[in-house]
Amino acid sequence: MDKHIVFEDDHIRAIFLPGTSSELIFSFGDLITRAKGLNINAEKSLQKFDFNVLGIMPKQKSWFPKRSMWNMLEAVKDLIAPFEQRIAYGGSMGGYAAIKYSKALQVSRVVAMVPQYSIDPEDVTDPRYNMFYNDDCNAEMRIETQDVNIAAEYIIVYDPYYAEDHAHYLKLHTVLTQHHVLNLPFTGHDAIAVLASSELVHDFIRHEFEATYFYQKMRRVKKNSKFYYRKVIENVLPRHRLALAKILKNNDLSLDSQFFDANQKQAILRELMRNKQVDQHDLIKLGIQVNLPQENRQLLLDSYGHGLVFNVISQKLESYADGAIALNHKFLIPIYAKGNGLLSIMLNDERYLVVMNDRHIMKLLKENDALSVGMHPILMKRYADYYMFSYKELNLITDEFGAASFAETSDKNSHFVTRIEHN
Repeated sequence: MDKHIVFEDDHIRAIFLPGTSSELIFSFGDLITRAKGLNINAEKSLQKFDFNVLGIMPKQKSWFPKRSMWNMLEAVKDLIAPFEQRIAYGGSMGGYAAIKYSKALQVSRVVAMVPQYSIDPEDVTDPRYNMFYNDDCNAEMRIETQDVNIAAEYIIVYDPYYAEDHAHYLKLHTVLTQHHVLNLPFTGHDAIAVLASSELVHDFIRHEFEATYFYQKMRRVKKNSKFYYRKVIENVLPRHRLALAKILKNNDLSLDSQFFDANQKQAILRELMRNKQVDQHDLIKLGIQVNLPQENRQLLLDSYGHGLVFNVISQKLESYADGAIALNHKFLIPIYAKGNGLLSIMLNDERYLVVMNDRHIMKLLKENDALSVGMHPILMKRYADYYMFSYKELNLITDEFGAASFAETSDKNSHFVTRIEHN
């Protein structure tokens, strides 16, 4: 028997997906995965293990009205009668329905991710969903004690730090005197997307509840979830600034350019530039494209392989790794090989000389402007296989940390070599 519709009205569509399991899974759709053809919530995961499934999909943002659900139950009573073991599964609006109709459906287990208690503003203030409340179809919609099957096992998954969902949980806690909670911090309302995994869905349905086991499985799933890292970056970045670099270095992400919105991208880029901890590969991981003019130029490298730059913020010559220069190209202006002459840079399409006084204070001076008293240009000198920069009798040297200074030395740290830079 193929998948087919067994009930439909203005608010819901019920679709039966036959399998070989002894269980019947009631899989409830949510606000996003509303009825579309014969699609069922979590269908790929449920079909992978050949479960018998009754997919109950919302057609509107109406939170599975009682009248529709009672009519559906009457229509499918003969179909579901042979199944003694029944499990309800859903998230958000679907999580609400899985709990609300658990007794009527005679389920033995309910798995509800980020469920609502009600969307009635008289019950819970929630600006996300109160707008969808309708007296005609949602009257007395809150989950009551009489809706709950005391013999059933209830598992709730949510982020306790997300205030809106926590408010619903506090209400549910008073109704579900016996239930399990799996906390998923820093994910907001995205638990369904973060925990998308066929294996985890299977365990939610069949595995005996043991908190340590489920937390281990959830940890493995979320570490492979793009959605998890988006929420972590969004929530943790303002407070734990080193977390971003660790996430990038320790995870093989491959996000598309639309994954982060404009504000998230701005916050991420500011942090990357501030910490100088990432490179072009990290930007690719985050789906952030950098389009620079195609031009071959000879970047000057110090003995540590770092590029020589003028930092327009600190007003100093410094050296940085490629990634830091690429990320901070507006502030770290590369020094390119130009033969013998005065050290200069291009900034905002104008050429500036880098000048310095005897106290080693550097400034930028427009090429045709007059030098102020005490200021002298820095010389760029080309030799057979390296460059040197000199101020009077002093030569520029750099250390492994990128700091640059002028000293009386002929040390190799004062030699700069060229490398073709493809920007």
